[in-house]
Amino acid sequence: MLLSEIIIERIKKEGPISFRDFMEMALYYPELGYYNSAQNKIGADGDFYTSANLTADFGAMIGRQIEEMWQNLEKKPFKIIEYGAGTGLLCHDILDYLENNIPLYENLTYCIIEKSTSMRVIQKKHLRKKVNWYNSIKDIPEINGCVLSNELIDNFSVHQVIMEEQLKEVFVDYKEGFIEILKPAKTELIQYFETLKVQLPKGFRTEVNLEAVSWIKQVSQSLQKGYVITIDYGSLSAELYNNRRSFGTLLCYYKHHKSDNPYQFIGQQDITTHINFSALSHWGLQYGIEPCGIVNQAEFLLALGIKEYQNSILNNNPNNVALAMQESLINYRLLVDMGMKFKVLIQQKGVPKHPLLGLKFLNTQETVYA
Repeated sequence: MLLSEIIIERIKKEGPISFRDFMEMALYYPELGYYNSAQNKIGADGDFYTSANLTADFGAMIGRQIEEMWQNLEKKPFKIIEYGAGTGLLCHDILDYLENNIPLYENLTYCIIEKSTSMRVIQKKHLRKKVNWYNSIKDIPEINGCVLSNELIDNFSVHQVIMEEQLKEVFVDYKEGFIEILKPAKTELIQYFETLKVQLPKGFRTEVNLEAVSWIKQVSQSLQKGYVITIDYGSLSAELYNNRRSFGTLLCYYKHHKSDNPYQFIGQQDITTHINFSALSHWGLQYGIEPCGIVNQAEFLLALGIKEYQNSILNNNPNNVALAMQESLINYRLLVDMGMKFKVLIQQKGVPKHPLLGLKFLNTQETVYA
């Protein structure tokens, strides 16, 4: 059966399902969901690019930030926990950079948490040294180090809501096609906005990522001492619930074309939403993880010296003219296009306050709770 037919059968049997359940099936249904299917997802032959696909310099800069975190943790044995490692390119590039730091590399363990069977197969083709795979962070003992995610949380299944006289949740029904109906929102969704002190105007449609709240709680419970680096596209509450976002942030990607229709190409297209960094910061603090700050990706990479790093490579390369042109095109995507859209949130637990190089351009007037 097609995945769309399986979803229709469920609706006929159970009645309308929440949009959250629809998105979960579309993305993660065994073998047929987008992330559990064998199709190419990332790169020229897939549906989207990640920063790691553009250049190894991205992983090198994260490696440089991790070096500093290792020093702040007194150069003790260090674990990197990467959630949803995609094709494994970012892991490869981080390890490739850190291999030059022998004292760190010899005491380093890299753990990948990956629930997609097909992605694990791809990762294991070119990741052998230092890497172990896990189903859950709960399975990893004594985590002192850094929990890393790059474009992870935007793919968590979300509840969709619309503010009418009261908050309503979007459910998916089927009547010769998928249709949306509204039901009164459950208490947990109402409390989400109350906790963040957000009042939605009438007619405002948006998403609630309760799974992100559960995720940061699980991370905080498992991390003994260290940092959390979250790289994704999203905003603080003040921007996310601005009037210009009144139709929500959901987007679908299919063969590098984007739309806002999740009811087509089911199981064949990516479905994403912007994440709320204010929520991650708020609930992280509730569970014992302190926010260090948030910057955009361009600020993060420039602070870590990506331009100087690239120049050193160019100066040692005989084909530096062609390489320089290639770097220029890559940097437009990395530092201008994706660089302004993506944010980097760093949080810490059990570590004395140290200024972090990647947050050098942090705007201290901007609160991560805004």
